[in-house]
Amino acid sequence: METIKYVCPNCLKTNKLPKKSNYQKANCGYCKNSLLEGKIIEATDLNFFNIINSASVPVVVDFWAPWCGPCRMMAPNFEEASKKLAPKAQFVKVNTEVAQQVASSFGIRSIPTIIVFKDGVEVERISGALPTNSIISLATKYI
Repeated sequence: METIKYVCPNCLKTNKLPKKSNYQKANCGYCKNSLLEGKIIEATDLNFFNIINSASVPVVVDFWAPWCGPCRMMAPNFEEASKKLAPKAQFVKVNTEVAQQVASSFGIRSIPTIIVFKDGVEVERISGALPTNSIISLATKYI
């Protein structure tokens, strides 16, 4: 049976799940929290690379900052996309004010910037605030 690897947004442990078109229930094998809630991971310089390299599903990363108006406007759209696609895609936010090394390593010059990673490799990048359906379409290309 084919499996996917998905990082628990609560405890950051990697879980193996059977690959399905729909999930009725999926709980973390470590902390027992639901993996279907679509909770977004707040990544740091310390855990970012582990997250993108551990997940076998597309990892959609929003590079943002608290002072950025378009970032704050897009935040609910990013959250809604995460809820609709969990656990088929992993959603991560990187505060560029806090995780400056990660932001610098990807040459983030404008925010919000969304980068999609597949198997730890950047596959697509878009700058600017996006509506929910565009974020979903972006992630779905790599599922």
